[in-house]
Amino acid sequence: MSSPTPDALLGPADIRELAAALGVRPTKQRGQNFVIDANTVRRIVRTAEVRPDDVVVEVGPGLGSLTLALLEVADRVTAVEIDDVLAAALPATVAARMPERADRFALVHSDAMHVTELPGPPPTALVANLPYNVAVPVLLHMLATFPSIERTLVMVQSEVADRLAATPGNKVYGVPSVKANWYAEVKRAGAIGRSVFWPAPNVDSGLVSLVRRTEPVRTTATKREVFAVVDAAFAQRRKTLRAALSGWAGSPAAAEAALVAAGISPQARGEALTVEEFARIAEHKQQTGEDKQQTAEREQRSAEHEQHGENGK
Repeated sequence: MSSPTPDALLGPADIRELAAALGVRPTKQRGQNFVIDANTVRRIVRTAEVRPDDVVVEVGPGLGSLTLALLEVADRVTAVEIDDVLAAALPATVAARMPERADRFALVHSDAMHVTELPGPPPTALVANLPYNVAVPVLLHMLATFPSIERTLVMVQSEVADRLAATPGNKVYGVPSVKANWYAEVKRAGAIGRSVFWPAPNVDSGLVSLVRRTEPVRTTATKREVFAVVDAAFAQRRKTLRAALSGWAGSPAAAEAALVAAGISPQARGEALTVEEFARIAEHKQQTGEDKQQTAEREQRSAEHEQHGENGK
């Protein structure tokens, strides 16, 4: 493989020139802040431990700063971009600045939240400067949709990075922390200064590393059932779990029964629990009268269907 030219990456002047040519003004609505420093994007690629055999998916590539740095190292890069103008321009930028790698690049013009498949081989890594306003849902969607993603490194607002990487007992531990931990081992992986962006954001940024669990959380509950407990526990995070989970369980008494059966104090709060403990609670939910009625109706319909089948023979 021929090595890319030294000036293949985008610098501050290149970014402004590209933006001007495209008539692009970064918008707050889409959380657009373009990285203008080549050293920063190379650092992100190093921190992400991108390998020559990696198939990387990037969300929100913008003008292509990080895309080009990824293409220097990875086997393939697929970028998912929602913005019409940016999506149209990116393949030409790659072809102009890194022609020898252009056949290793693919663009998906879509909202990342709606992406369910990607061209080419399954992605092995996710590396992205995520728009701050949608960072957590996009991250969780990508991890859920593409189980082949083993390693993830995302740049997000510093507070979001803290929440994602928080452990039980930490005051910022919450829904993002638990749900990210369902999929991966999560940790902070560095900080990024404001001056490497254009326009400079008025918040600090942080890197978060997520390495997919080799063994999924052991539970007989489904992910949806576990996440329902997590959402309920943190919707009223100052309340005890007995109170916070009463709506989810059907009553405070039913919530207490599930908690006791799971070996968790009804007086505990959500911020003290691991993802495994949330899973245990989900396993012990008692069927409410409404659930039982729905189950009975389903069984009756099934029996009637079988009866009709018998009669029709």
